[in-house]
Amino acid sequence: MNLSALTALSPLDGRYAAKLATLRPIMSEYGYMHRRVQVEVTWFIALSDAGLPEFAPLSSAARDFLLGLVANFSEADAQAIKDEEKVTNHDVKAVEYWIKKQFKGHAELEKAAEFVHFACTSEDINNTSHALQMRAGREVLVSGLNAITAKLRSMAHQFAAVPMLSRTHGQTASPTTVGKEFANVFVRLSQAIEQIEAVQILAKMNGAVGNYNAHLSAYPTHDWEAFSRHVVESAEPVGLGLTFQPYSIQIEPHDYMAQVFDAVARANTILIDLSRDIWGYVSLGYFKQKLKDGEIGSSTMPHKVNPIDFENAEGNLGLANAMLRHLAEKLPISRWQRDLTDSTVLRNIGVALGYATLAYNSLMTGLNKLELNEERLAEDLDAAWEVLAEPIQTVMRRYGVAGAYEKLKEVTRGKSVLAEDLHQLIRSLDIPEADKQRLLAMTPASYIGKATELAQRV
Repeated sequence: MNLSALTALSPLDGRYAAKLATLRPIMSEYGYMHRRVQVEVTWFIALSDAGLPEFAPLSSAARDFLLGLVANFSEADAQAIKDEEKVTNHDVKAVEYWIKKQFKGHAELEKAAEFVHFACTSEDINNTSHALQMRAGREVLVSGLNAITAKLRSMAHQFAAVPMLSRTHGQTASPTTVGKEFANVFVRLSQAIEQIEAVQILAKMNGAVGNYNAHLSAYPTHDWEAFSRHVVESAEPVGLGLTFQPYSIQIEPHDYMAQVFDAVARANTILIDLSRDIWGYVSLGYFKQKLKDGEIGSSTMPHKVNPIDFENAEGNLGLANAMLRHLAEKLPISRWQRDLTDSTVLRNIGVALGYATLAYNSLMTGLNKLELNEERLAEDLDAAWEVLAEPIQTVMRRYGVAGAYEKLKEVTRGKSVLAEDLHQLIRSLDIPEADKQRLLAMTPASYIGKATELAQRV
């Protein structure tokens, strides 16, 4: 069976492949190879500038050629590396051999070929490559999350003054506004994005067990730690533009990865909460969904317009979080100075980020389909006069009316409350006339506190 969108084992490369086009060049095997070539070339060029007597600074032409290997890296190049791996049975060595083969016919580079991968352990190349992937992958995720926050902010402002009945414990409660509810999520998600972006992306290039053993055996007086920091932290293309990790075993400890994955999972949890709430509001009729020509909601019930985008978002956010949490728990653990349990797990980072990206796409589609049903919102509010028990008993407390809470409880608890029931009680209260009139003028739709102001403020 040929591999295609129909035969792919993962739906990320099958049914949903087109929706993940931005992530695939970064997190795929091709993306991993591309970053490995970048790291090897960057290290090689930096070595030529290190003042080593056996490796003179490269000419401009040689540098341009090497940087071209990175800039013009193609799927054919990746396949050539895979072909090398069939012989070497070692993926990093295959990259080294491929680079050396590109030197053929370039005398200057052929002479210096043994400085490709000089003093490096495979993990020096792999951890830096993963860091470059993580940085770029994070940008894709944050872009998707920022699009959602922008939409939430817009809806917070658009619906800032539209009253809505709240439901605490599933029961009618003090009203809010539709915009304020979107503002709540906007603020939560914005903070979560800040935490994702705040994590420093770390990388190490310090040899087999983190002590520069091989480096110092060849050049005992060279400051290899300073050199490695320079390569890791200098801006591209002369460096990698990452943050230097000075202490490690053979592998970079992956703690920063766990921080990123935990932060993304927290953002995803917020979005699961949002997806479920909107699903519920669609069920209540607070929102209608824009119809799409030809779309079918049910194979047997033609009236249905299902909230499938929010359901898809919730499901894929759950898949993403299951993987992200495993990655966060597993990757910082390595037996002694190194074991390989992280190697195969790391190859699934793209899958975890892929499910998150897919979910963000579904959620945005769903948000863009929503149409507010203000008539339905007003109906619910007008049928919930019992929510005014709170302001009435609070004003009664202000003026020392004994048993305020208990009196309202007797009138409202477990009962269908009409406006007149409350008005009769208000008229009987021994409170100032101005407050009495203010309470009599109050409706469930007007009892929204500072909700409008808070929604407009974000």
